[in-house]
Amino acid sequence: MDLNADLGEGFGSWRLGDDHALLDLISSANVACGFHAGDAATMHQVCAAAAERGVAVGAQVGYRDLAGFGRRHIAYDFAELRDETIYQLGALDAFCRLYRTRVRYLKPHGALYHAAARDKAVAAALVAAISGYDHELPVLCQPGSVLAQLATGAGLRVVAEGFADRNYLPNGTLVPRSSPDALVTDPEQVAVRAVRMAVEQTLVAVDGTVIACPVESICLHGDTPGAVRCAELVRAALIDAGVTLTPFT
Repeated sequence: MDLNADLGEGFGSWRLGDDHALLDLISSANVACGFHAGDAATMHQVCAAAAERGVAVGAQVGYRDLAGFGRRHIAYDFAELRDETIYQLGALDAFCRLYRTRVRYLKPHGALYHAAARDKAVAAALVAAISGYDHELPVLCQPGSVLAQLATGAGLRVVAEGFADRNYLPNGTLVPRSSPDALVTDPEQVAVRAVRMAVEQTLVAVDGTVIACPVESICLHGDTPGAVRCAELVRAALIDAGVTLTPFT
């Protein structure tokens, strides 16, 4: 099982999360590419640290929305979203190349993640960007989503992920962040959820419904309160359950 986290989300003098501590605990890093968060210096630092630890780097692409942290929907036309996705891929890949590695996958962030899960036009723009940039690049996304379906149809590798620190609705989608119960903040509960995802491939929705969760990667958010403690407990719990942690790429 892969354990991923969102990293590199600081900007300028503003810092968010403990990237270096999380890189010691995860197997894949979703690195912000400067649009919803991050900047050149932050990308450089995270890529260097990830390469040193053997952590796979993925491009976490988002809307051009630093003020809203990429969690506000923005209407794009197809070509603009495709090209801005390629732009972000290329920026992060440049820093990876400094350390003789490369971007290993793509994952949308925030509002773009949710839009691509249900909107064919948005998903198609992301698929076009990946196909044009590197057809061997996997896409990390919600299982059964529109993005997963279109990417599979285009011959791309789709890697399904689950969120140990987010609550789910009975239909398998995430509880909106506007809801007070969107986040799971108890580190021990997060660890229990992660083990269930990895071992049983199921999760418990907010209404108690048990739903299938066939995932290859488990995500933790770097900006969630207590993210490092969550990652420590999740990693330990997965290993105790006999789960080997390794990048999916």
